[in-house]
Amino acid sequence: MHPHDALSEIATLLERERSSRYKSKAFRAAADAIQGLTDEELRDSTALRRRKGIGESTFAVIQQALGGEVPGYLVDLRERAGVQRASTLRPLLRGDLHAHSDWSDGLTSIDLMVDAARALGHEYLALTDHSPRLRVANGLSSERLRAQLDVVAGMSGDGFTLLSGIEVDILEDGTLDQEREMLDRLDVVVASAHSKLRMERTPMTRRLVAAVSNPHTDVLGHVTGRLVEGSRGTRPPSTFDARAVFEACEAHGVAVEINSRPERQDPPDELMALALEIGCLFSIDSDAHAPGQLSLLDYGAERAERLGVPPERIVTTWPLSRLREWTGRERGA
Repeated sequence: MHPHDALSEIATLLERERSSRYKSKAFRAAADAIQGLTDEELRDSTALRRRKGIGESTFAVIQQALGGEVPGYLVDLRERAGVQRASTLRPLLRGDLHAHSDWSDGLTSIDLMVDAARALGHEYLALTDHSPRLRVANGLSSERLRAQLDVVAGMSGDGFTLLSGIEVDILEDGTLDQEREMLDRLDVVVASAHSKLRMERTPMTRRLVAAVSNPHTDVLGHVTGRLVEGSRGTRPPSTFDARAVFEACEAHGVAVEINSRPERQDPPDELMALALEIGCLFSIDSDAHAPGQLSLLDYGAERAERLGVPPERIVTTWPLSRLREWTGRERGA
């Protein structure tokens, strides 16, 4: 295989398993460093070692690929990635409504996220970078979001659509952290709570109900905010009246996100079952922060299938035309 392809695939698989961001970025940097080099230039070991972005591990991968081998590092990553159980629901997913770029806290540019979505066969992807209050994630001010819309407008074509969007923070009083005029312009709004997750049950219930009652909200993101594994440690779920929140989602046609990140597994199984009983729509999303994480949809699809969520209740199985009808719907009272 070509060394550039090997380096890029390694970066993608490292992103999928949520490895160190520095590790995956190193392999992407190395792929960029050799982009366009001839075989003769790649075989000049002395010059290659001096090239910025090439380290010992990436140099070894390049040499193995040039020698006609599949690099050992890549073989190991492929084996680990192949453990995930296949889901009959996964091929029905047409897109993803929650993904980030380096405009906020994602690792790569928008165009690399688009390339990865196309490679997975997505019909659409919503770019949902964070809103301004989430400063730790470089949230987008209205001015930066306005500038991003101009970029997004040029990223569609050949059967793929990049939807404009935002993961807007749900403030403590349930309002959404972005100007109404900007929310009006977006294709998809994912509303998520990122702060004060340990609020008392009653005010947290009011907060979430207010958010899903907002006429701009399309998807309620990672509803409990819990973390069950991973480098960030664990975090207990927020406490709230789940029936009241999901009944508000059903009344307003808001989809409950099935967040596919293994460290979240949000909502928990019992809350997914309750939302299903109440009649809610669902959105299986990757919450990807790098191209390789878009394939985390595998995990969300497996959970949804295991819990008996009907495909027709999952908005990300819908074709783009039907999805647009839903985002442009009349909201329930």
